[in-house]
Amino acid sequence: MKFHLSKFTTKKQPNSSDQSQEDLSTQQPFALVKYFSFTSLGVFLIASLVLVLSFSGNARRTMLERSEIYSRMFAESLNRQVFYLFVLPTFVRYGRIALSDPMQFKGLDLIVSDIIRGMKIKSVTIFDSRENIISYSTKAGLVGKKNIGGIEYKKALHGENSSVLISTGSMFSLLPGAEHVSCTLKTYVPFRQDRGGGGSGDIMGVVEVEQDLSEDMTALFSLQFKIILLSLVIMGILFTVLIALVIRADKIMEARAQERRELERQLHESKRLASLGKMIASVSHEIKNPLGIVRSTAEILGKRIGKVAPGNEHLAGIIVEETSRLDRIVREFLDFARPKEPTLTPSSLNGLIKRLVVFMESDLQSKNIQPVLELDANLPEVLMDGEQIYQVLLNTVFNAVHAMGDKGGGTLTIRTTPLGIGGASVAITDTGCGMSEEKQAQIFTPFYTDKNRGTGLGLAITKNIVSKHNGRITVQSQEGEGTTFTVCLGDGIKT
Repeated sequence: MKFHLSKFTTKKQPNSSDQSQEDLSTQQPFALVKYFSFTSLGVFLIASLVLVLSFSGNARRTMLERSEIYSRMFAESLNRQVFYLFVLPTFVRYGRIALSDPMQFKGLDLIVSDIIRGMKIKSVTIFDSRENIISYSTKAGLVGKKNIGGIEYKKALHGENSSVLISTGSMFSLLPGAEHVSCTLKTYVPFRQDRGGGGSGDIMGVVEVEQDLSEDMTALFSLQFKIILLSLVIMGILFTVLIALVIRADKIMEARAQERRELERQLHESKRLASLGKMIASVSHEIKNPLGIVRSTAEILGKRIGKVAPGNEHLAGIIVEETSRLDRIVREFLDFARPKEPTLTPSSLNGLIKRLVVFMESDLQSKNIQPVLELDANLPEVLMDGEQIYQVLLNTVFNAVHAMGDKGGGTLTIRTTPLGIGGASVAITDTGCGMSEEKQAQIFTPFYTDKNRGTGLGLAITKNIVSKHNGRITVQSQEGEGTTFTVCLGDGIKT
């Protein structure tokens, strides 16, 4: 007999570097999406801040322009009223203007105080036209001081209006413990003679109008702070949502990549097992027929040896026993290589279990194993292939008996339980030596065994049969305490 094993060789498996490159190429588009999302978020945040600062700057300039216009209009009104209510009457009465005279100063102060009453004017100061000295001010402490007007005073003497802004603080001044906002606008306007014709009269001095804009500036900073804070909150919410989406997408991508890798591993394993199954089926088929001839011949020789050489019949018996063991191994190989499709009919798990216990009664007694049956009387019948499920139960119980045989006996508990609609489960628990976690992960792998004699196909065949019934088989074990195999069958049971 010649076997060409080359046709059963599997294809080269992809190495880890190829797998890593494939995963990288799969995740690269998503990485670009993440990069684009975070970049867009950053650009949007910067653009929002720029717009907020631009809006605040425009609002500040508009406020200052309107405040300056207001100061100039007030100064012109003040100029006219002071000229008609104070300058002309005083000049007629005294022949000259002398604010050093307490009576004249008091009269001017009453007029100015009456004019600015109810207006957002902090102070009014009048400079002499002949020298840079303060002739009058609503701030008494400034009267008589020299050289305070500066360049704005000189511009006003030449008929040019000008303003100067003095401010301290910023948007951060709204924080507790920070410097308070202070904003003052000083407007310098020429103090002219009013000739009544709308023209410009001679310059008699310079009027300084001081406005306190601290409240307006604080309100502007508050608005700016609220807009920026709102933008940051919105950006924070968007960023949090984006982070959550990215994390969720990462998990989904990783789960799908892991699932794909697992499917690829299962596919490669299936191909390997398929090729191995073909080889096993071919070899087993070629061995089975000669093995049957050897057994038949050994049986015939045993009968003849009994006549020719009495007492040596056991030699032929050894051949028959070993050929029977080899026949069982070949059958296991064939069951694994060519699994039969189940013929599903309504059957009772309780009936199969009772049949199995009767069959193994002698083995259980010889090994001092006590069977305990906890069979649910209301267990529904399940669509299954009775003979195949019987083989599943037989393989599982055989393993349990073997595990307890090493301990010199024990208890074998078989429990049935209804599952959902039309489903049922059977749990087989032994008090044997148990298994480690590493062994539990390998027991359903073909050809894995820790026995001195065995193919390691029993539980692999068991799992294949259960899978073909759309069921599942699970194992729970503790070293030194025992093992429980649970088989679930019926509608709604996922493998």
